[in-house]
Amino acid sequence: MMDFRNGSTVTAFILVGFEQSSPSTQALFFALFLVLYSLAMAMNSLIIFITWTDPRLNSPMYFFLGHVSFLDVCFITTTIPQMLIHLVVKNHTVSFASCLTQMYLVFGVGVAECILLAFMAYDRYVAICHPLSYAQIMSQQVCVRLVGTAWFFGLINGILLDYMTFHGPFCRDNHIENFFCEAPIVITLSCGDTQFSMKVIFADAIVVLLSPMVLIVVSYVPILASILGRTPSLGRGKTFSTCASHLTVVVFFYTSAMLSYMNPRSTHEPDKDKPFSLFYTIITPMCNPIIYSFRNKEMKGAMVRALGRTSLAQAVSV
Repeated sequence: MMDFRNGSTVTAFILVGFEQSSPSTQALFFALFLVLYSLAMAMNSLIIFITWTDPRLNSPMYFFLGHVSFLDVCFITTTIPQMLIHLVVKNHTVSFASCLTQMYLVFGVGVAECILLAFMAYDRYVAICHPLSYAQIMSQQVCVRLVGTAWFFGLINGILLDYMTFHGPFCRDNHIENFFCEAPIVITLSCGDTQFSMKVIFADAIVVLLSPMVLIVVSYVPILASILGRTPSLGRGKTFSTCASHLTVVVFFYTSAMLSYMNPRSTHEPDKDKPFSLFYTIITPMCNPIIYSFRNKEMKGAMVRALGRTSLAQAVSV
């Protein structure tokens, strides 16, 4: 993989992950993360299914929610299966190309979800503050374009961040003190200008995270004013519940992302990075469908109908 005496460059990385933990602790982690991963996959897949098949959920809000769940499925699939494998095998080596690809997908999907959450806030703004024009403003064509825009900027941003991370040679230690290839940690292994690369990623994080946050804040200020100005009989509780679900997801997602990518380089330590990485790679994708489902009667009803159809189909087949 590398030879320091001959000045060779790194051709593969070793994901340290949880290898320093005892075998019993690793077995516990494997069982825990497998359960969390399975729950996240099952719940997000169910949301994707019902938002794309249930005619009662034929609205822009659920169209966006289905795509958020799809992004969550993509996000956790790029990191967690590899971590589970490394918890049961001793070989934690990943090739240079695999590390680059994984980081690109994490960046691309993460940025796309970040932008999509902002578009969801705009959707709520139009629905609550301009209900008579909602169908015209948030047409199906507009919704498709917004989702396409989120994916486009996410994938383009992934190319930029991948380049800033891997453009220099790697001739130092090839051990990554995390369970997946995370940019701030990988950059520290480079022999190039790491300070410049970290500054670019920090600046990119400011733009990618704060710009959508501005749109979210600008959208929710008039939303809250409109909700507080209503009487309870006009659906204040239902409207507030829908917005609260979205805001909770936004807080979970943005907080973990900011703690991981907007911290100074000196604060990136294994003991600090792993909890944040676990939070936004598995906890947040698992919590998103729970938050949206438990606070939304339409979603709960759609889930009951979907599970009921599945049970009926199994009974008929038997």
